This record gives sequence, structure tokens and C-alpha cells, in this order.
Amino acid sequence: MSNDKINFSEISVYAGEEHINAYNSITTPIIQTSTFVFRDSRAIDDYTLRNAERYEYGRYGNPTQAAAEKKLAALEGAEDALLFSSGMSAITTTFLALLKSGDHIVITDDAYKKTLEFCKAVLPQFGIQCSVVSVHDYEAMEASLKPNTRIFFSESPTNPYLNVMDLERLSKMFKGRDIILISDSTFATPFNQRPLELGVNIVTHSCTKYLAGHNDILAGVIMGPVTLVQKVREFHKMMGGVIGPFSSYMLIRGLKTFALRMQRLNENGKKIAEYLFAHPKIDKVYYPGLPDHRYHELAKRTMRGFGAVVTFEVKADMAGTRKFLDNLKRLRIGPSFGGVESLITHPATVSYYYNTKEEREALGIKDNLVRFAAGIEEPDSLIADLEQALAVI
Repeated sequence: MSNDKINFSEISVYAGEEHINAYNSITTPIIQTSTFVFRDSRAIDDYTLRNAERYEYGRYGNPTQAAAEKKLAALEGAEDALLFSSGMSAITTTFLALLKSGDHIVITDDAYKKTLEFCKAVLPQFGIQCSVVSVHDYEAMEASLKPNTRIFFSESPTNPYLNVMDLERLSKMFKGRDIILISDSTFATPFNQRPLELGVNIVTHSCTKYLAGHNDILAGVIMGPVTLVQKVREFHKMMGGVIGPFSSYMLIRGLKTFALRMQRLNENGKKIAEYLFAHPKIDKVYYPGLPDHRYHELAKRTMRGFGAVVTFEVKADMAGTRKFLDNLKRLRIGPSFGGVESLITHPATVSYYYNTKEEREALGIKDNLVRFAAGIEEPDSLIADLEQALAVI
């Protein structure tokens, strides 16, 4: 189904929640408890012997959490969803639940830094092999597959260069093989792309970003078929990286305006990208909505919108780039994205501050590279701030 035909506003407001819920409140209640009691011994039997639907202990689920999961699943077009305390918890728990000693995982080289570190440094401690392949080389991806390959993991778009994966091509590559295709769709969101409809098996998001949308909680989610999500759910009960009821409530509240926010964020991202592209003090702009982006045609074909993150290279050295950042008046420097406030970050000194210049360059992180994450402010005011800061270099 084309995303243009999906009523995201209605899903964002109503999906997953009872029409008339407990205490007749219009908002889903925060069930702030760790333990759920039984009325009597018969209630225990109904639960343990007859699988009555109810809750027992907070680590195994909570009604507020369940409402948020149902809303997310509806937005993604998924059978099931499982929430975690963070996006990284969602990814690492899923890997450990679906992999065993002797298995092999393939991950693209443009994935999030900590995800790559987990695959390269931690999974081998459990006897799990890891191969890292170029995000641009589909032949190398296929060549990297082994008889024991169980997961192929990628992000789309990626951070910070906003590379777009051909998810349909990947799903065809793995057809008939016992390989689970997992895509981190945090940058795209369900509003701009629904990977399950392109053949992906599991979608993961850092809900901290666009889904919650207000820079005030940490949360992660995986979504997909019940069979796979349930397998992770059982493992998750042991690992314990659960989301609390208050964060679940805040996520539900943030999701109510998800469609409205994404419309504005897509618009702002495009305007900022076009402004920077035309600016004489900018060397290069990375944004899938620009015709010169490597994956512009693929993004046009598979995405509804191009998002609010714009990465660019300032026509300056490290000192000049820092001077540009220091002269911003409205924009604030911060490593995240996806909230209503715009944020700007300098990967070389924020995300990769422990790496040497040579190590950063090997990873493609240049001294003049800047990532701008648009919020919902008036774009003209954001552009004015960028303009005056660029004027000093």
C-alpha cells in the first residue's frame, strides 16, 4: 500500500487505545505498578491454566506499554510490536534472541557506531561471527553470505550520510534462505517508509527520536510478524530491558501528533537542504531529496518523504567549522535528532571525539562535516541563523 493512502493522523490518535477505557478517561492511564495482584486462587488458575489475558509482573508487560505497542504496530503495518528501554536495547536483545553460537551476522558499514561495535566486539564473545560490508556494494553483500548466516542488518537512511538501502533488492536476495532481514528505520519513520511492505522481516526504531518526538524519553521498538517478535519477547523477559509505564505514556502522547510533526519536518528538511546546496560556503550536501544525492531516485521510488536530517560539509577546516558552530544563536549543539527543537552536531568532536583524525577519516568523518536535524520551527528563522553563522567564516 502506498503511504499516501494511509491515514496516519487517525492511526496516530486512535490506534492501540480503548475507545472507552478504565475510569472513562480520554487518555490511556499510566498503570504505574510493578506488580498485578490476583483476586483469588481461581484467578490464578485462569491465568496459569487457561491463559486468561491479564498482567502479572511489570517485566512481562504493562497495559500502558501494550497500548503504545499496538499504536506503533498499526503505524508500521506490523502484526506485533515489542517496546524496550532504548533503541540499543531493542537491537542488542533482538540479536541475542535470534542468534546462537556458530551463527553469522552481516551488517553494513554505515550502521550506527554502537551497533557496529556490538556486532564486531561483543557478539564474537558468544561465538557469533560478524561480517561488515559496504552499504553501496550489493555484490559484496551477497558474497558475504555463508551457510550459517542468520541475520542481515542495515539502516535506511543511514547516519550521517543518509544512504538509502534498496530493501526490495535485499529481500529478493535472501528469498528462500534462512536469513532474517532487519532494518533500522529510525531516520525514515513509518510516515516516510514502511519496510515490512518491501520485504523486510523485522523493523527497529529508536522511539527516542521521531516517534516520541520531544527529546524527553528513551525507548526502542521492534516490529514484525508475531512469530519473530514473540521469540524476542520471551528472551526479553529474561534480559529485563523493559520500558516503564510512564515512558510508555509519554510515547503515546508524542505519537498523537506524529503525522503533523512529520509533515512539517519533511518540509523543513527539504528547505534547509536546498538553502545549503546553493550556499557558496558549503562544499557538499547529503540529503536524499536533492537530485545529486547518490540514492535520490531510489528514495523517490520507495519513500514518501525525505526526512528532516541534512548533513553537509562546510568550506572550512576544523577551526573554521567550530567557529561556525560557536556563532549559531538559535540552534543548539546536540548529538540527537527527531524532536520538535532543531539540533546541530559536529560528528568529529561529538560522536567521534575519542577517535584520531586518521581513524575518523577512515570512517568518512571529516573535520568539516556537520549534521543538521530540523525541528518544527519556522524554516526562515533556522535559515537566518545558519546564514549569520556562515558569514563569520
